[in-house]
Amino acid sequence: MTYQSLLLPVIEDWSFFKKEPPQSIERNVLKSLPELQPDLATVIQGVRRCGKSTLLAQIMTKRELPRDCCFFVNFEDPRLSDSLDPNLLDAIVSFADAQVGDNEPRFFFLDEIQAVKDWEKWLRVKLDKAGKNHFVITGSNAALLSGELGTVLTGRHLPLELFPFDFSEYLNVKPEGSLEAFLSDGGFPRAQTLENAPQLLRQYFTDIIERDVRRHVAARSSTLLAQVARAVFDSTGSELSARKLVKRVDASVDTIMTYLDALTKAYMILPCPYFTFSERKRLVRNTKWYPIDCALRASVLTSGSLDLGKNFETAVFHTLRREHREVFYWRGEGEVDFVVLEGSRPRPIQVSWDGLKNRHKKAMAEFIDTFPNALEPLFVTKENFTNLVSVSG
Repeated sequence: MTYQSLLLPVIEDWSFFKKEPPQSIERNVLKSLPELQPDLATVIQGVRRCGKSTLLAQIMTKRELPRDCCFFVNFEDPRLSDSLDPNLLDAIVSFADAQVGDNEPRFFFLDEIQAVKDWEKWLRVKLDKAGKNHFVITGSNAALLSGELGTVLTGRHLPLELFPFDFSEYLNVKPEGSLEAFLSDGGFPRAQTLENAPQLLRQYFTDIIERDVRRHVAARSSTLLAQVARAVFDSTGSELSARKLVKRVDASVDTIMTYLDALTKAYMILPCPYFTFSERKRLVRNTKWYPIDCALRASVLTSGSLDLGKNFETAVFHTLRREHREVFYWRGEGEVDFVVLEGSRPRPIQVSWDGLKNRHKKAMAEFIDTFPNALEPLFVTKENFTNLVSVSG
């Protein structure tokens, strides 16, 4: 079978977006989407099933791109599994050239591109030529642009992270929803439409482990990876080290650290390191971890109760993470839940679902004594959470 005969049905199937874009909730991340440039790839990263493919269609609509010049391909399509190399990418461009006039731009939406061998080197060559081709690529792993890959595309890409729905997007799906319901339902788009969402979320958990984590650590079995992920979920918002996890999971410290890194790159968990201006001191302190989604966490833990405190703290973490990229915690005699840097000055943030306690205020006072140049502290409760969303959104 030739590439052309292989590609025709695949591209037609995936390019249904340009015929009639599906109804979907417009994602907030579109507000920060840069203009598409032929010499810069737009790179969309995020956890599997958070809506990256749908976002591609929204980009086409929002930017009012000529539909006949847009070409969508998902490289996890099983029909392409025996052809995942640069020759396939060349064939896609040639296919587009045959469909579009010489003076027309081409817009390539390449979904889950990490499945293609040596894609980054191929893309670098195309971007260096800076012709009429525009590339938007997605991947379910932050390794997409880490290490050597990031070096190959240095100065040639604009990264954009996509997460499950935030609270404002959730309310667009369920206008009568509450903050408490959001913490229970989570933000995975498809799960909002199902009565038995936990079953779907458990499948997401398995898919992420198998397809986005295991392949990057060459683990013989996914069982240990799943155990580590569940242990981190169970310890949400608490300081956790690889040595502590060794007591709960039968693995070495080095293995645990490798798995934590892989789970982070797959966006299943996100780190919240200790705040200090000394990188050396930060490295010797434990990290706090937060799940990518509260409902995903609940779906794989044995406890059936809704932990509002941990879930609310997780929601605040994600709100801050979207805006500031790096979110920290701090501990002295007491703990400050989160710290963000605004310029060179830290802003401490305390979180409590059911009202702030004296310990929160004491820890905050201790932080300000330690960092006299700190910005005015924030105290986040369920009553003022929407104010934080509007500030960070």
